[in-house]
Amino acid sequence: MMGDTVAVIINAGAGLGYCADWSAQLRGKFAAHGMAPDITLAQGGAEMIAAAEAAVRRGAPMVVAGGGDGTVNAVASVLVGTDIPYGVLPLGTLNHFAKDLKIPLELDAAIANLARGRPRKVDVGEVNGRIFLNNSSLGLYPDIVRDRERQQRRLGRGKWLAFSWAALSALRRYPFLSVRLSVNGEAHARRTPFVFIGNNEYLMQGFNIGERARLDGGTLSLYVAQRPSRLGLARLAWHALTGRLAQQRDFDVVLASELAVDTRHKRIRVATDGEVTVMQTPLEYRLRTGALTVMVPS
Repeated sequence: MMGDTVAVIINAGAGLGYCADWSAQLRGKFAAHGMAPDITLAQGGAEMIAAAEAAVRRGAPMVVAGGGDGTVNAVASVLVGTDIPYGVLPLGTLNHFAKDLKIPLELDAAIANLARGRPRKVDVGEVNGRIFLNNSSLGLYPDIVRDRERQQRRLGRGKWLAFSWAALSALRRYPFLSVRLSVNGEAHARRTPFVFIGNNEYLMQGFNIGERARLDGGTLSLYVAQRPSRLGLARLAWHALTGRLAQQRDFDVVLASELAVDTRHKRIRVATDGEVTVMQTPLEYRLRTGALTVMVPS
């Protein structure tokens, strides 16, 4: 990749103060590793996707995304199914995808990884045509995210304060979801506050905070929360917030390459890598094995 012009797409809509001076500094950091970046400061998901599509059309030797997991997901959605190497600059808050692939979180080291790392094929999850690199969930978590965003927009609350209030509000509503699961040829009916589908197997440590030993294991992991009582729900939330969720104690766990989730609702809110959209049911999940080529440390 030395000397080649790589497409670099930065989420500039996150309010982190990116500007022309910052772009010049970034260009210098790439140049120090013999790489020439074509930098796009995108203001939202649509601009990121358009920039990635343009890079693919012109035959960019590498496409790089700078931002959080939502940004990484948006750009990856264009590269899935191609052999174009994908570079990640973890500029977000949580950076689950980068952490699980051991991609350095410090900017200079992440850029060095683009020059000196190796391409690795990883699996991608998909639900009703929408990809996820980390996980997808139904029930409590999408409801909390929607309420959090409403509070941020209407009340001007910070992300984590709004999340805390949204979580408390959700617990007061005592929300449960009746789902019909079709997994590995078997049907299961459950009433649960929370359904979580991971791209490969998670070590659960929170509603969507956990680690994966690998992203090329060729499996989806399905976690269905147990204990459908108000006390059980409060206990589940407490374990999630304190990072003490456990597969055996708090969840039924099944591994599968594809599965379906149906409800009595024709449309339902679904979270994919932290972004919430409304989808028609049934939800058809599948794993796209080795569908994304990512630059990881050698």
